[in-house]
Formats: sequence, C-alpha cells, structure tokens
Amino acid sequence: METTHRVFVGDARDLSAVDDSSVELVVTSPPYPMIEMWDDLFTDLDPAVGDALDAGDGRAAFEAMHAQLDRVWDELERVLIDGGIACINVGDATRSVDDSFRVYPNHARVLSAFEERGFDPLPDVLWRKPANSAAKFMGSGMIPPNAYVTLEHEYILVFRKGGQRRSFEPGADRRYEAAYFWEERNRWFSDVWTEVTGELQALEDDELRERSAAYPLEIPYRLICMYSAYEDTVLDPFWGTGTTTLAAMCAGRNSIGAELESAFLETFDDHLEELPSLSRSVGRTRLERHREFVERRRGEGESLEYEAEHYETPVMTAMEREIRLWEVCEVVDAADGYRAEHAPLSLE
Repeated sequence: METTHRVFVGDARDLSAVDDSSVELVVTSPPYPMIEMWDDLFTDLDPAVGDALDAGDGRAAFEAMHAQLDRVWDELERVLIDGGIACINVGDATRSVDDSFRVYPNHARVLSAFEERGFDPLPDVLWRKPANSAAKFMGSGMIPPNAYVTLEHEYILVFRKGGQRRSFEPGADRRYEAAYFWEERNRWFSDVWTEVTGELQALEDDELRERSAAYPLEIPYRLICMYSAYEDTVLDPFWGTGTTTLAAMCAGRNSIGAELESAFLETFDDHLEELPSLSRSVGRTRLERHREFVERRRGEGESLEYEAEHYETPVMTAMEREIRLWEVCEVVDAADGYRAEHAPLSLE
C-alpha cells in the first residue's frame, strides 16, 4: 500500500491548494484564543486583537481572535466531503484582563461556529490532561470564596458535514480492514479520555519549542482510526510539528498539512528516520493489547466466537475478522511532500 502526504507553507484561512470535497477527515488543534502565547499571532492576523487587549477589552479580543478561526472553518466546509468528519481539539482559557478574571469558553464558540456552517455536532470527548502541579486551585487558596477550579481538560469536538453518514460500496475492503478491535471501541469511544498524557516535542530549537503546542500522537492516531477508512485523506490546517501527518502515516491514511511557519517543516524530516519502527510499534502494541484482552476473557471462562483472518487471534465480532494493520517500510520525498510505502504488519 502507498500513501501520499502533502505539506505546504500557507495560511489556513486560504486552503486554495486543497480541492473542493477532497478530504474525508479533519484532525487539528488550532491556536487557542486568549492563551497568551498566541496573542502575537492573532494580532499579526488582525491588529484589532492587540488594540482590544491593550484597551482591556477581553471580550472584544476573544471575538476578534475567533473571527480569524472562522475563516479557517469556512475552508474546512469547502474541502470536506459530505458526511466527512471534523475533529477539533481545543481548550478553554482563563485570563485576567483589566483586573477581571474569567474563563473564555473556546469550545462553546467553536461549537457555535460549526453549527452556523451547517455541521452537525456529534458527541465530543473530554481529554483530561495531567496536572503540571500539585496545586489544584487558583486564587485565594484555602479561604472562600475567591478560589477557582483549574482547567485540566481539553475538548475534542466532533462534527459531521452535511447531516448524512458516509456511504461505501457493499463489502468495501478498505473499510472492513480498517476496523478496530471490540475493546478498542469501548475505550476510544468513551467520552472521557484519562489515560492519554501530554507530550513534550523533541525540538532542538528553543524558539520553535515555545511556539509549539502539539498534542500527543495517540490523540490524532485514535481519531484517524475512529473516523476514517484506508485510502481516505486527513487534513490538518494547523500542522505545527506534523503530529497528525505522523499519525496518518502510522494509520495508513493519506494526509495534507498546512503550516504558516516554514521552520516547522524544516524540522519534520528528523522524525522520519524512526517512522518505520514507530509505526511497527504502534501496530504491534494494538495487537498485543488485543491478545491480552483475549487471555483475560479466557481466564474469566468466556470464549470468543470469531477468528481474525490475518492474525492468529480470536475476535469478539464478525466485523473484526478482516482487520489488517500496516507498517511503514519507507518514506521518500515527493514533489509537494512525501510518499510512504506500507507493508502488512510484521509479527517477527
């Protein structure tokens, strides 16, 4: 199997390099409005953001920042196929502006923006991040009433374009081979993820590291497996360090990435040398976890009725029989990105 991965330097508000209705899935984490590390970026996009912050008008700054993201959502509406899915990882922000402390509900504003564009919201996921400190409060400590709850979670908002589920040709191999295991479904489709931890990116450039807010590989990998089939194309308009592209390569999907800063693209090749071993590890871990699940069921006196066609292991349901996992053998440069060669997962 071969997958292609296009990456280009460009403004996510103008994805003219991406054709209409050419993307099946969007997985992205945009810059979060009212998080201070993104103030300069939003001000560069619209000087009114900086003016509002200087004037102590947090609400106006919040709305001006989201107005820039709205232009990206317009592009996602254009490039997604009908029935395509958009997964937006976003966190709320707490901030004092002009001596007024409050939460800025980014997830609610993004939810409203997608609904206005005709997307149907689907059940979302709360990703609970590990606390960076033992302190579980903000404000006045142990004396009521002026302490505040800390934000230790982010939202993965899920939307479907067009209202109707995607249709496939009967018995489509690319769909059935992309199935997940029964126990993965139960874990992945929970509305709270507590076992996924944040991840520091291995960037040697200190300035790049400060401008990176990448999520851990596990998040885009899960979402890609949950909401796409083989041969699908995954888009990340806020590409950053390329985590979504790495996840798409491991998952055997095509991908497109747009990134405003060329410096991030220049560091991406450093990740590719280890990609074959990473993809093999991801696939083997999934299979090993499934076999551990099988042994637990057997230990409880239960048997599994079906057998996987490509692996020597029983499975819970008939829909799992055709599961096929792939690993990356080689990644080579292409005209506008990369081409990845995949082989069936090696078990040796």
